Amino acid sequence: MTEPSDPHAEAKRLEQLWAGEFGDQYIDRNSNVASGRGPFWRSVISEFPLKTSLEVGCSIGANLKWLSELLGPDNVTGVDVNQKALDLVSSKLPGVHTKCTPARSLPFADRSFDLTFTTGVLIHQPPDELPQIMSEIVRCSRRYVICGEYFSDAPTEVPYRGQERALFKCDFGGMYQSLFPKLQLKKKGFLSKAEGWDDVTYWIFDRSEV
Repeated sequence: MTEPSDPHAEAKRLEQLWAGEFGDQYIDRNSNVASGRGPFWRSVISEFPLKTSLEVGCSIGANLKWLSELLGPDNVTGVDVNQKALDLVSSKLPGVHTKCTPARSLPFADRSFDLTFTTGVLIHQPPDELPQIMSEIVRCSRRYVICGEYFSDAPTEVPYRGQERALFKCDFGGMYQSLFPKLQLKKKGFLSKAEGWDDVTYWIFDRSEV
């Protein structure tokens, strides 16, 4: 009798890719990306009432750096599959909480954080896994969800450093709203490379009614 294929095999493949040497090389290439992100996070904190945050796919802490200054390190948590990245977060941002875990299975209780978010992380997930990952992100949020990703009206695979099926663009914000119709869109915008980002579209949702 043939064993059923693993429905999460593609997710595991990409998690292993990012946890290993490929992910380490990404860290080395992006060691200085935090510098311009302060204005965005200051505007978010001033506009939306929140005290705690979780970043899913935090890498070396380009966002956690600013959130730890604004909220206090003990109120900030980051998760990633790459242990080297998390070790760098711990050394540079003492007091910030870290956990090595995949996005599709977050080890936190429902509504644990005022804000849960990704920036440039959903683009590297298998499209079939996005509903599960988005569900986990929404589940762990008490109030706000931020999604900052490459945008495309139609799902599009993008060649990425010799890897197949490792980067995708789509309407991630629209997918959130389709999966969770009660999500309230509070703000949408664009963050350019000149601002310290990577030309990402962002959506800020209020999940209080979900």
